[in-house]
Amino acid sequence: MAFYKKQQQRINGKWYPKSVTVGKPVTTDEVAKRLAEISTVSPADTYAVLKALGGVLGDYMANGRTVKLEGVGTFYYTCQARGNGVSTAEEVNATLINGVRVRFIPEARRKSGDSTMTRTLVSDNIFWEEWGGAGSPSPGEGSDEGEQDDHPLGGAPFFRNRVLRL
Repeated sequence: MAFYKKQQQRINGKWYPKSVTVGKPVTTDEVAKRLAEISTVSPADTYAVLKALGGVLGDYMANGRTVKLEGVGTFYYTCQARGNGVSTAEEVNATLINGVRVRFIPEARRKSGDSTMTRTLVSDNIFWEEWGGAGSPSPGEGSDEGEQDDHPLGGAPFFRNRVLRL
């Protein structure tokens, strides 16, 4: 079950649903145990692979590669430059780079003969319930609010999740 709450935007005064994440983040150990349950690999082996995954991805991306994990998506680096740029192409060099980010594109699949595309990390069976409704825990202190952006394809705004720490 996924949760949302009602939020009024300061910009236009309109109300929108905003996704809410609850509880503590799922740990590597929990993921390893779940993967072990649905495969022939032991929890310890799965945990070891998951712990090493970040370093392996980083090594490949540091060598200019993107990393595509089937069923998950693609990871790649982008860089940020300091200042407002330079006047000529000859002035561009690595010293202008002052930050690196890891970008992620969830894997997508198209239904056969249809123009509908779905992301594999987005379940086809999401059941949304209003946060604070019957049986829902109430948010605790220290919540980290999500941010709203304009939808990249037009239409209604979409929401970036942030973890709500209880």
